[in-house]
Amino acid sequence: MSYGPPSQNIKAERFSAFQLLLQQLVPYTTNIVSVQRMMQSPNDDMLLKEAIKPDPSGGKVTRTNDIAVQTQYLYVRVVKARNLGAKDDTAGSCDPYAEVRLGKYKETTRHFEKNFDPQWNQVFAFTKDRINKASVVEVTIKDKDMVKDDFMGWVLFDLTEVPKSAPLDSPLAPVWYRLEDRKGNKLQGFIMLAVWWGTQVDEALREAWHADDDGDALANNIRSKVYLSPTLWYLRVNVIEAKDLVPGDITKTPELVVKATLGFQTSRTRVSTSRSIDPKWNEDLMFVAAEPFEEPLILSVEDKSAPYNSKVFGMCAIPLQNVERRLDDKAINNTRWFNLEKDNVTIDVENEKEVKLASRLHTRICLEGGYHVLDESTHFCSDFRPTAKKLWKKSIGVLEVGILGASGLLPMKKKDGRGTTDAYCVAKYGKKWVRTKTVTDSLSPKWNEQCTWEVFDPCTVVTIGVFDNCHLAGGEYKSGGGTMDSNIGKVRIRLSTIETDCIYTHAYSLLVLRPSGVKKMGEIHLAVRFTCSSLLNMMHMYSQPLLPKMHIHPLTVRQLDMLRHNATQIVAMRLSRAEPPLRKEVVECMLDVGCHMFSIRKSRANFFRIVEVLSGLIAAIKWFDDIRNWKNPIATALVHIVFVILVLYPVFILPSVCLSLLSVGVWNYKYWRPRSPPHVDTRLSYADNAHPDELDEEFDDFPTSRPPDVVRMRYDRLRSVCGRLQTVAGDIAIHGERLLSLLSWRDTRATTLFIIFCLIAAIVLYAKPFYVVVIQTGFTVLSHPRFQHNLPLVPLNFFRRLPSKYDCMI
Repeated sequence: MSYGPPSQNIKAERFSAFQLLLQQLVPYTTNIVSVQRMMQSPNDDMLLKEAIKPDPSGGKVTRTNDIAVQTQYLYVRVVKARNLGAKDDTAGSCDPYAEVRLGKYKETTRHFEKNFDPQWNQVFAFTKDRINKASVVEVTIKDKDMVKDDFMGWVLFDLTEVPKSAPLDSPLAPVWYRLEDRKGNKLQGFIMLAVWWGTQVDEALREAWHADDDGDALANNIRSKVYLSPTLWYLRVNVIEAKDLVPGDITKTPELVVKATLGFQTSRTRVSTSRSIDPKWNEDLMFVAAEPFEEPLILSVEDKSAPYNSKVFGMCAIPLQNVERRLDDKAINNTRWFNLEKDNVTIDVENEKEVKLASRLHTRICLEGGYHVLDESTHFCSDFRPTAKKLWKKSIGVLEVGILGASGLLPMKKKDGRGTTDAYCVAKYGKKWVRTKTVTDSLSPKWNEQCTWEVFDPCTVVTIGVFDNCHLAGGEYKSGGGTMDSNIGKVRIRLSTIETDCIYTHAYSLLVLRPSGVKKMGEIHLAVRFTCSSLLNMMHMYSQPLLPKMHIHPLTVRQLDMLRHNATQIVAMRLSRAEPPLRKEVVECMLDVGCHMFSIRKSRANFFRIVEVLSGLIAAIKWFDDIRNWKNPIATALVHIVFVILVLYPVFILPSVCLSLLSVGVWNYKYWRPRSPPHVDTRLSYADNAHPDELDEEFDDFPTSRPPDVVRMRYDRLRSVCGRLQTVAGDIAIHGERLLSLLSWRDTRATTLFIIFCLIAAIVLYAKPFYVVVIQTGFTVLSHPRFQHNLPLVPLNFFRRLPSKYDCMI
């Protein structure tokens, strides 16, 4: 083997596999430096900008009462009425409803048939900018009729006398008012009302009905709403054994398994190793259960040896309401025997009586309260608390998010021959979901709604998504089919990246990745403030484990993936049953269902993230190589001096390192400290230069729905990339095995040489002071190039000749 320029051959040998992998991952990029430069110069159109509103002082404000622009609302709560007189002379009854009118705007409650004491309990909200010159709000009781609704009485309120309610005050208590006729005469009936001025911070806004420009009440799915995720538990089912099973065929050895079903979740044990009528398993099965517990746990013993269908020996259904709850890692000693029936019979856990000569199943069942049930990715989780409330700690602060508005939204659908968007926002943090009202037919909607959450961990993420409401026309919602609310974009903000007691007001770009590429859908204007109640408690959180203590007994990766999928499906189903429903596609988008699926774009992005992390080390190696080659003699001389000082006075080494890190941190605080929360970076995600076929593969269904020739091409491409990764992994394994072979006597001559070297090194290090050996070694490494050998170093040659286990592989 000829060496040519030796140093170049060494570098080529060191980085050959790395360069091949780099070229495979980036087909159109041959230079890593150009890739890094491209990553450092993002598109200006995607940058984070300051919001146009809400505060004239700019992007950061401190200590104000409200972080959103205050929008004045007139709230009218119509509770109920009593002693209404009959207006229908033929039937002697009335079908009452209430009408609230303010100028040209009006709202109506639902009507009750033949009811003299109706109870509506509805809230109506009128924005102050729509009141115009109106001075009186009218609340009228009418009797619904086929031809013309009859007037039953009204109550008038002068707007100048309506009280104002502060955001933190208790809701205004409703009062009974006597109905009057149009001339001001007192009538028989009474109505209970509450009328007050408030803002969007008022909790009544969440349940209020709004008026549009036509004066009609909007559909129910246009209102803002607060949702709570169900409390999720891990259910652990330890299947121990069964007794007295009755085999159908005594000549055949059964293959017995236990099948456990909870709702749509199904899991099975392995086949019992004891092939008898008393099989044993002692195996754990894990499920996700949501409060309130609706479905029972169904256990059945089956024979898998049947050629087509499994034979069921018996089953039982166990309600979860009375199942024991475990809060720590202490083992549960209470086990229970359940009688197996041929039919699905629900077992009363508390009052079950033992039946003789019946097949029985021995189990240990508990609800795990010490775990945190993951329904989000751990990388941007909004809550790490355990399930059991007894284990919760005090909050460390309050998070306030003002959803101000959006601008430049793209039309999402056609209406009357023109493009339009009916946008609403969903904000999710912890168990609390907040949905804003839907602003119809607007590409620049204004919401001006404020959301508040308690914060228990600063290293959490709040997610805000924007969606297009596709259900304003009404009709029953069908999950997974029909029209779905379109995703316009979402924003994530990590609380640890923002300062406390400061308001950040910025316009975030709404970016969506589609098979055609990344697309900017508009901008959302947000105001965010994180208020800390105790700085000491928050700093203490950084020393605590991220997940609850119970996670020291971790679940397997396969179990976590399966349980997270089940948890997201449960949350989506429960929230879609609310009124108005939070659609399944919205919940899945906010929880990033399917983010673990393979994507060559993500693989390339993660690869270059590793490259960027190692760039500092590569730069340090390059700097040392320049010092060693005397590119700058003055710098090399200074390095010699510093090197000698540190060797002679080793007590200065660690303090010097700490002071260096301190100086770098102070320098970065002054010149490089981020002034705004992080935002989506399309260059970092490699979304702006991804190949169309790669995006089509990323958005493909699972299992795939593409033609066989396309799947074959993608499979071959994946094999090529994985082949490079396999080569790199093999090279790393070879280097590790060579290190281990130094003393393994696999190569007796190499091990003999190494032992002799260790003996000589021990004598030399004993005879010479340690600092002398280090200085001589350092001066040898830093010697001038004319005194350095042109061939590779002897230790490197020796290391390359050591054996590995690669030659033992097939």
